[in-house]
Amino acid sequence: MLVHCGMCSSSSVAGFVKCTRLCGALELCFKNKNCRNSPQRRKSSAYCKASARTLDEAATTGALGPESQQRSRSHKTEVVIIGSGLGGLCCAAMLAKYGVKVTVCESHSIPGGAAHAWVQDGYHFESGPSLYSGMAARGRAANPIAHVLQAIDEPLDLLTYNKWNVLLPEGDFMTKVGGSEFEDVLQQVSPSAIPEWRELQRVMKPLAAAATALPPAALRADPAVAVTIARYLPQLLQGGGDIRRLVGPFSDIVDGVVKDKFVRNWLDLLSFLLSGKRLRPNSKKSTSVAFMFNEWYQPNACLEFPRGGSQAIVQALIRGIKKRGGRVMLSAHVDQIILEGGRAKGVSLRGGSRVLASKAVVSNASLWDTQSLLPASAVTPQMLQNAAEIPLNRSFMHLHLGFDARGLEGLEMHHIVVNSWEGGNVVLISIPSVMDADLAPAGKHTLHAYLPATEPFALWSGLERGSPEYEAQKQERSQVLWKAVERIIPDIRQRTEIEMVGTPLTHRHFLRRHNGTYGPAIKAGQGTFPGPTTPIPGLLCCGDSTFPGIGVPAVAASGAIVANTLVPVWDHWKLLDRIGT
Repeated sequence: MLVHCGMCSSSSVAGFVKCTRLCGALELCFKNKNCRNSPQRRKSSAYCKASARTLDEAATTGALGPESQQRSRSHKTEVVIIGSGLGGLCCAAMLAKYGVKVTVCESHSIPGGAAHAWVQDGYHFESGPSLYSGMAARGRAANPIAHVLQAIDEPLDLLTYNKWNVLLPEGDFMTKVGGSEFEDVLQQVSPSAIPEWRELQRVMKPLAAAATALPPAALRADPAVAVTIARYLPQLLQGGGDIRRLVGPFSDIVDGVVKDKFVRNWLDLLSFLLSGKRLRPNSKKSTSVAFMFNEWYQPNACLEFPRGGSQAIVQALIRGIKKRGGRVMLSAHVDQIILEGGRAKGVSLRGGSRVLASKAVVSNASLWDTQSLLPASAVTPQMLQNAAEIPLNRSFMHLHLGFDARGLEGLEMHHIVVNSWEGGNVVLISIPSVMDADLAPAGKHTLHAYLPATEPFALWSGLERGSPEYEAQKQERSQVLWKAVERIIPDIRQRTEIEMVGTPLTHRHFLRRHNGTYGPAIKAGQGTFPGPTTPIPGLLCCGDSTFPGIGVPAVAASGAIVANTLVPVWDHWKLLDRIGT
């Protein structure tokens, strides 16, 4: 049985794993009162019991096989994909559905990229997203990742809810998604703004419809895109000017309707949550905000959470890959993209294995990390300049807690703490075990709090992981997270049984992210995300460095676009029929 050490992410075929690093040397360090290698007990033993659940589940869904530990993984395929983030897995699952032989190479021991999860002492921890909507929808209005899951016949068990707790400078409120629920908050804070909010909803209604006129699943990066777009011509013609408005910044729409300071701050927060960018001139395209209005502010709207957490999405995609003959190889670090005659022909792995691809190499790594995988001679000055000119979003601070939940009945899953409406003062808190009790031991909860794309990498770039300076800075920089959680659970420090702190260096190390970045910080009206093609023949890209951009729906769409591009347009057309768009 393959087991995974929650301490150091090492793996072993034995029932126990020797931890070669102590808690203080980890990017994700924790105080675990029961672990033999915890600060309380590290003197007594150099071993800690490993949590087996995450990789056991991955193995049963086909992510891991004997090949990953017992023999060389060199082989030939049609498409090899670098990285098992949601973009890469969506691309691979769609390609497998199309009948293309595909292999995914993941550097980490757990699949999922920024959406991966792990288990420690029965606590299920989420590294990334936990706020989902549009997953149960069908047709053009569905979340792009729902389109992929529908295409590969892998439905999710979705739990629904409609409330989230917001703690703002103006006060603490329980708000709901739905047609008029936000008006209840406005009634308490700024009653005079209710007419402006209603007018904004009226303005956004046709824009929300226009945002769903052309589903991302219809797109591809070759001339045949004209054929698939023609399928939606009536809706596009009907949308007309509204569609043109969607490509502009959302601030242009808001400026013409909303003057109330609180409502503008609220919209600023929503824009920030959707993209990591504030509601400033040219800051955020209207498309994603319009899509959100279409989902969140409809009568009887709800949010969704997959039973099993984000890992349930990852596992569903992997099942879709494996059942059609594809492969997902973990602990398969790509050292370099292989070029032959200037064309991408495969990848070389750490340890010497090679995966050769007859059709294409697809990188789910960031733009900057993808360039680092190319032979130096293949990276032109123009490519370097283009990468240097794209600004980076900042990184994250994370706090993962497992805690005693006795006496805490009635907690909500999601909490947003805004300490100040000035930039960089937002903390997001998710307690997924509120929705799915199986994500924590009985009577316990698991919690994830984070600063979303506001942590400067420069504060960390000169530090060495595990050094006393690094550990001290982790403690200092995580206090804002602790204080935000204490507003929800005042005695959380006394209740905590497991504590893990993640930093920009954690992002860089485990997610292979250049400077731990959230992705490109491209402003609407001042640039667009690059398409999936590259100057290197046979090399395509998906993920948050490519069109449509950042976020789960966008990266899922990017993976689907690449898959569509690599198959004949008539196969693409039939798939659109299948998913009912």
